[in-house]
Amino acid sequence: MPGASQYVSIRPKTLGIVPALLALSLFISALSGCGGVATSGSSSSAAVPQFAHVFLLVEENHSYSSVIGNSSMPYLNSLASKYGLATQYFADTHPSIGNYFMLTTGQIITNDDSFGATVDADNIVRHLTAAGKTWRSYAEGLPAVGYLADGPYPYAKNHNPFAYFSDVVNDSTQAGNLMPFSQLAADLSGGKLADFSFIVPDLQTDAHDGTLGQADAWLQQNIAPLISNPVIQNSLLIIVFDESDLTDFDNGGGHVAALIVSPKAKSGYKSITPYQHQNTLRLILRALGVSSFPGAAADAADMSEFF
Repeated sequence: MPGASQYVSIRPKTLGIVPALLALSLFISALSGCGGVATSGSSSSAAVPQFAHVFLLVEENHSYSSVIGNSSMPYLNSLASKYGLATQYFADTHPSIGNYFMLTTGQIITNDDSFGATVDADNIVRHLTAAGKTWRSYAEGLPAVGYLADGPYPYAKNHNPFAYFSDVVNDSTQAGNLMPFSQLAADLSGGKLADFSFIVPDLQTDAHDGTLGQADAWLQQNIAPLISNPVIQNSLLIIVFDESDLTDFDNGGGHVAALIVSPKAKSGYKSITPYQHQNTLRLILRALGVSSFPGAAADAADMSEFF
């Protein structure tokens, strides 16, 4: 991957993180391209299959070793065993917000979790829209359709990057794609799913403030119906943790779990190729037939080995 320093605009976070640790995270993130994370030309030449729908669900703040094999997460681990698991997947930075932006813009943008500015950078909305694709963000605790502010707790805007994009903030039609999570079940049953769906559990159910057991129970209650629905036959679900714990700075944000869930994915496949969030961003767009990519996703490797 190219050095993240080509893309980032850093705003240091001063509260809630030891300054020395944050500085180390930024330094490692900038150098992470030297660590062997997959870039274009370093992965399989197999094609990424096309899907009618792609879903991205982001969990929070836990290392790979604390999740995979943990008896507190039986449902997630059952998916990891049945579908694809990236065993060498690394977040890009600490804290959370930069990873959410990398997943959607191919840039870290900021490392300030209290960041409140509008983001004009190239992003996934721009590329999906240009390709004639639709999108929706389903955020648990979002007070209303099109809501652009932060809170109330346990909803966190810094886990919903679409609410920052100028493409959304300045366009009421696009802002209408910011949905409360409850709308997902209605869209699924009503056949109204968008091409791309971003799924945002709240701070109590994404393992940020709650336990891994609570996060796993939420997944089983809310994601199992999606996986059992016939729509999954032509869909791709990606489940990834945004960052590892704050003692892990490997490749910027630490070693985390990433699952590739689809009937089209290789059964029980475990990849040993190093990947990061820019690879996931590229996979999302490739899987929807989009051939242009924002930021670091342009040079990231395809994750085609999973299919």
